Amino acid sequence: MFINKKNVIGFMLAQLIAIPLLTKAQEEPVVVAQESEKIIPAETWNAKFQSTYIWQRKPSFDAPYSGANSLLPQREKAYSLTATAYFGVRLWGGAELYFNPEMVQAVPLSGLHGLGGMTNSEQQKTSGPNPKFYRARLFLRQTFDFGGGADPVESGQNQLAGMVDKRRLVFTLGNVSVTDIFDNNAYAHDARTQFVNWSFLTYGAYDYAGDARGYTWGGAVEYYYDEWAFRYGRFMVPIMSNGQPLETRLANFYGDQVELERGYTLANQSGKIRFLVFRNKENMGSFSDANAAANGGIPSVAAVRKDSFKVGYGVSLEHALRSDIGLFARASRNDGKTETYSFTEIERSVTAGVAIKGEQWGRSKDTVGLAVAQNGLSKAHRDYLSSGGLGAFIGDGQLNYKPEKIVEMYYNIHLIQDTYLMFDYQRIANPAYNADRGPVNVATVRLHAEF
Repeated sequence: MFINKKNVIGFMLAQLIAIPLLTKAQEEPVVVAQESEKIIPAETWNAKFQSTYIWQRKPSFDAPYSGANSLLPQREKAYSLTATAYFGVRLWGGAELYFNPEMVQAVPLSGLHGLGGMTNSEQQKTSGPNPKFYRARLFLRQTFDFGGGADPVESGQNQLAGMVDKRRLVFTLGNVSVTDIFDNNAYAHDARTQFVNWSFLTYGAYDYAGDARGYTWGGAVEYYYDEWAFRYGRFMVPIMSNGQPLETRLANFYGDQVELERGYTLANQSGKIRFLVFRNKENMGSFSDANAAANGGIPSVAAVRKDSFKVGYGVSLEHALRSDIGLFARASRNDGKTETYSFTEIERSVTAGVAIKGEQWGRSKDTVGLAVAQNGLSKAHRDYLSSGGLGAFIGDGQLNYKPEKIVEMYYNIHLIQDTYLMFDYQRIANPAYNADRGPVNVATVRLHAEF
């Protein structure tokens, strides 16, 4: 099947009028309910579907100079289209198998260059104007229940309905995205339903393991004890920086992460706080080594790559002020010594925002969101860019450094069933950390449907 830009709308409308043949998808991300009185029968299998179209446009902006990896200063437009199927089946007691085929078609702004906080988290490093079909996920989840009361789990994407104990051990093994398991913030985690800038997808400085599409292979273990959760995972990293093939020698090259989560109740409203530490071992180039080897010329991390470690951490908070208002905040940092390998070129980041349901104006399924981010780089990385070095995504040829600052606001409108239309605006000051360029304004329209 070929889908070009001219028939994107027709493709989406065809899905909107399709009759759901299987179980109905949830309109919100799956969460474990707190009321233990509710009993949900165990679901043997389910199938869910989603499609998301994101269109973006930016006007021209001031830029006295540009480099090979700059955001282009002229007016541009971009789009992405994704479609995903989620199939799940219960194999035996506590065992669930999930398979997600996916399609993507996309044209990014400036070839996906020129920003730390990219404007569309649905864009992939391998996407193009022709549809690409691939396996996004294929994984096994095994749960061992240890009592402490039972909670109901609703049917959803990669989630079979049923009951789980509050005290349980969960193993996940296979082909996943690391952010499926770690830093699952309720208000800023999914570009298909929430904020779309990369800065709000997860910790900005979290160079989590993944191929050029954002998926990887590996395993994770999670232990839940009432309001506490502990997670550890090891996953494959790319063979080359931001490449598609993965390094299968998992004992030698890997991405490790540990996360501690604590749920709480304050003034009768719930919240969660998470602390994450990650360490990656990869064949990376050091900024300081590249600067030293350049001898006054243009440095290149590709010329000084060697087996190296990258270490970082992040803190994440989510809190419900009321049933219709939620807050989130994140802070993250990595050592900033080596090139970006899997995510984006952010080494220090602070973000915060609010999501408000439309209950007060009679639109309970609508959502308004507002978020801000400040992203930064290490001193060694700044010197590298100032000397004309290029990274995976940024490089203006020179640098007048200032932190990259982002404001994003959106209104997500419920149309029919599980279909939503969003209007979004982003303003980015100091794109790619360069005070000589910008600011940049980006308008976004998103159409999202689930079945």
